[in-house]
Order: sequence, then C-alpha cells, then structure tokens
Amino acid sequence: MKKVFSVLVENTSGVLSHVSGLFSRRGYNIDSFSAGVTADPRFTRMTIVASGDELILEQIEKQLAKLCDVVDIKVLEPSSSVTRELMLIKIRATGEMKMKNGLFSFAEHLERYHAKTVDVDLPNDAVVVEIVGNHDKLDAYLMDIETMGCDILELARTGITGLSRGTDGVVNPDER
Repeated sequence: MKKVFSVLVENTSGVLSHVSGLFSRRGYNIDSFSAGVTADPRFTRMTIVASGDELILEQIEKQLAKLCDVVDIKVLEPSSSVTRELMLIKIRATGEMKMKNGLFSFAEHLERYHAKTVDVDLPNDAVVVEIVGNHDKLDAYLMDIETMGCDILELARTGITGLSRGTDGVVNPDER
C-alpha cells in the first residue's frame, strides 16, 4: 500500500536532513520525494510517497508530525487531490518510427499523451520528450513507447508533487 504525504515545513537549513533521517532511522523507504519553496519563501512543501502496511504508514505520518520544522501534514487521497509528475525520456527511433528524412513520425503519439518534444538529435535519431501527468499516465506512455519499437536511451522522473482539492484544510502558517 502507498500513501502520498504533503508536508509543509519551515524553509530552514537541515529540514531535509531531519525528514530523511526519520525515514532512515526507522528503516522506512521513500518511493518518491519532491520539494520546493511555496508562495511564501519561509516555507517549503514536500511531497513524499511511501509504501508499507497500514501500521507503518500511520507511524510515518505520526513521526513526521512530531518534527519541529513540520507546520502541517496531509495525506493526499486520489479522490480529493491533484498529483502530477514530470518525466523526460530520451528515445531512439527504430523501424516504423523513422521516416526517410530522419525525422520521427510520432506527432499523433505525442498529442495523445499531451507530451512535447524538447530536443531532437537528427544524426543519432534521438529525441527527448517531456510528459507531465499522473503516475499511471507516465507508465502507460512508457509501455506505449516500447510497443512502438523505440529504444529508451535514458529516463528521468521528478517524483510526484500534489495539492489537495478545494479550500478545506488550507493552512495559514501565521495562524498557528
């Protein structure tokens, strides 16, 4: 079982070390981690995806809440949140994907996934594609690329980031 935690923390030096230390000391694994400064530069929002049984995931939430730098923690449920991930994928076109002029004929494929080409290396028949979406969409894109006979040369994923839907539960750190 997996949970996505949205953790609002004070933007101080060492906060990442405190959070990662909590996981390493207890032997918990982080499946995905992303962090960035919020609209208020005093705070950073971390999105952490962790897996384990229900007891372990409850412990992670409780232990995160105890850290002094943590202002707020939410579990992002799929039905009440928006999550996204960015993937860059370097592909070498082979077989039917290549056209006579060395360009790639997969504009329709890109459009279907709302992906875009960000770099083309014609001499090496390679292209870098950017795609943003939920985890399942990115996994589907990878399966589709492999089915089309493309060689995946390199791949980088950012990890999930997300926010809860609506205004319920929005935390104003100055009111705490």
